[in-house]
Amino acid sequence: MAQTDTVTRILDTAEVLFAERGFAETSLRTITSKAKVNLAAVNYHFGSKKALIQAVFARYLDPFSERFHQALDELEAQYRGEAIPLEVLLETLARTVLEVPAERNSLKVFMRLLGLAYTQAQGHLRRYIQEHYGNVFSRFSDLVRRATPELPEAERFWRLHFMLGTVIFTLSGLDALRDIADKDYHEHVSVRDLIRRLRPVVVAGMQAPLPDDALKVAG
Repeated sequence: MAQTDTVTRILDTAEVLFAERGFAETSLRTITSKAKVNLAAVNYHFGSKKALIQAVFARYLDPFSERFHQALDELEAQYRGEAIPLEVLLETLARTVLEVPAERNSLKVFMRLLGLAYTQAQGHLRRYIQEHYGNVFSRFSDLVRRATPELPEAERFWRLHFMLGTVIFTLSGLDALRDIADKDYHEHVSVRDLIRRLRPVVVAGMQAPLPDDALKVAG
């Protein structure tokens, strides 16, 4: 088996098992058994389980980061120093999120991995994501800040967190949601249909009036 085939098989297997079971619950031996490779191959190509986890994320986040930077460059050129509307920023984020895993037909896996990055991320993974991809997320946050000057910093943080949680939860359960829509409401929903329905909910949440306690802090 060629080295590239071995690496691909290990990564393909690892990302599915991580998404299904979590990081701690997935052993290297389980991965090697499912991938039909030996443990020495994992150690040779990746060196450790930590490095394998990072490599799984890199397969998604490398192209996502590159495309999102390019998309934000185009928006900034289009708006020429003016604040980019929140709806446009969120639409651009959604489009980029859909484009990257679509190349490998694994949107659900991508979303579950992002969910794990929130809920199960160990210190090494947080550091890795911050070091390699923190600049693109910081850039997006800065643009959202310009688009929502009325929000206090803490309130904006929470709303972004709720927004990402909503998107990740919805898209990671995509198959179940589409099955329910089909059986209970006789609707055949594509991913882009779902995004169109999700977008106004997310935008409304980001633009909702401040709660009373946030108003007191802001005042």
